[in-house]
Amino acid sequence: EDMFANSFSPLIPTSPSSMLNQYKFEDEPELRDLFITVDDPESHITAIETFITYRVVTKTSRGEFDSSEYEVRRRYQDFLWLKSRLEEAHPTLIIPPLPEKFIMKGMVERFSDEFIETRRKALHKFLNRIAEHPTLTFNEDFKIFLTAQAWELSSHKKQGPGLFSRMGQTVRAVASSVRGGGVKNRPDMFTDINDYMETFNQKINLLDKISQRIYKEERGYYCEMKEYGPIHTLWSASEEDLVDSLKGVASCTDKCCKATENRMAGLSENLLPVLHEYVLYSEVLTGVLKRRDHIQAELDSKVDALSNKKAEKDLLTEEIGNLEDKVACANNALKADWDRWKQNMQHDMKTAFLNVAENNIHYYEQCLAAWESFLTSQTVDLHLGEDSEDKP
Repeated sequence: EDMFANSFSPLIPTSPSSMLNQYKFEDEPELRDLFITVDDPESHITAIETFITYRVVTKTSRGEFDSSEYEVRRRYQDFLWLKSRLEEAHPTLIIPPLPEKFIMKGMVERFSDEFIETRRKALHKFLNRIAEHPTLTFNEDFKIFLTAQAWELSSHKKQGPGLFSRMGQTVRAVASSVRGGGVKNRPDMFTDINDYMETFNQKINLLDKISQRIYKEERGYYCEMKEYGPIHTLWSASEEDLVDSLKGVASCTDKCCKATENRMAGLSENLLPVLHEYVLYSEVLTGVLKRRDHIQAELDSKVDALSNKKAEKDLLTEEIGNLEDKVACANNALKADWDRWKQNMQHDMKTAFLNVAENNIHYYEQCLAAWESFLTSQTVDLHLGEDSEDKP
């Protein structure tokens, strides 16, 4: 344990002004001093299991790191461990979501190149979201995750979750039983957030589902188009008088096919991952709001007990004081994080929609240009044919 105490000293921002400056982190990229990439997936096959590890490269200019560059390999379970440690340490902060362990049936095979690449991008996003977060970026476990060698990380994990984590599990268990109506003194702001998230959750899930369907249908259309063009070319071999027209249609279909492929790539790059990340974020937020409600409910029950004089007043008064501080901390953490999350979400959505618009314009322009040039060439041919017929 001493080894970790010496090599990892936590740096937690305390003064409000330093906290405030860090909230500008994401808007001002020049202030960033921690850059992380997740790449180079590698497959490992043991007698018990098959798993993938990813290379995590960190570059930093922060004083609390012993070096300016680190390279470690991590598997999905390590990312899960980090996420659970962050949730334990910060129950009312919005921890970025991880991609699910298993992918939806019928989408892609587990361990296929497509699945691994989608997951790699999501893990890369997860770590960079943490790096850009004003509080989470200074978390001790995050630093260990980025810098510790495999044996150091596993020995750190074995130190056990500790008292706070065991408490966290109870909080989670009780929190799941606390429903919206169960909290008497919930501030209006958090009721508003709850209502907002209900609508958001519903809409983002629908958008995610329909976009996935559109993508699958587009892929089907693309496969049909790939077969459609060559048939015209083949037919032209036995249809002398239609050779130009048939080859022209084949060429246009081929160009539209390429344009469709680009549009699909745009969807899978710019829209689908964004929508799905926010589907997962809406689950994260539901959990955060429940944890806040539980901390509030704990305080409310002690206040009730004091008014009913069921227990010793002095002891209860002290407990209530501590719980009031805990509620205030939980509320303030969530308030600041909520505004930040909402701004990021709106920015991400607008960017995604703009990308989709540009993608679509590009697609339709390419298809239009292809068919217009075909039409022009055919019209000229038709007129020439008519002119020759008119001659005596």
